[in-house]
Amino acid sequence: MMQSLQIANRFREVILNGTWIANTNFKDQLVDSDWQIATKKVDSLNTISDLAHHIHYYISGILNVFNGGTLDIKDQFSFSFPVIESQKQWSLFLDRFWNDSEKFALKVESMSDEKLDSVFVDEKYGTFKRNIEAMIEHSYYHLGQIVLIKKMLLKDK
Repeated sequence: MMQSLQIANRFREVILNGTWIANTNFKDQLVDSDWQIATKKVDSLNTISDLAHHIHYYISGILNVFNGGTLDIKDQFSFSFPVIESQKQWSLFLDRFWNDSEKFALKVESMSDEKLDSVFVDEKYGTFKRNIEAMIEHSYYHLGQIVLIKKMLLKDK
């Protein structure tokens, strides 16, 4: 299997459909969560919605580069999102998250080894491969938080 397909499938595992590493994925955790659970605070922790939006922010920003655009994302804005106030808003966000994630995976699949090893925007950011792998690792980190927060919220129901 080509390196790009392997990496794309690893990305899909954490976001869309896998269970190999964490026995779950973002879609599995979020698709049945209502907006009130997703936006409920637990102490000083980020909400489930905040974490999902945060990961989508980076996926969307990197996807923009894959599509020939500029790198416009900044860490300082990675938790700045409109407040979710209804199930419809939450569902629309999730649809965008899944669609952008699949577009991201398809772009990764189509990359040659040379593209994966080439500089991502600027040498200080490393290679395309490094950034894609960082996106996967970053996603697993926040997926773990979502799982724990969801357990904390649902134990009280």
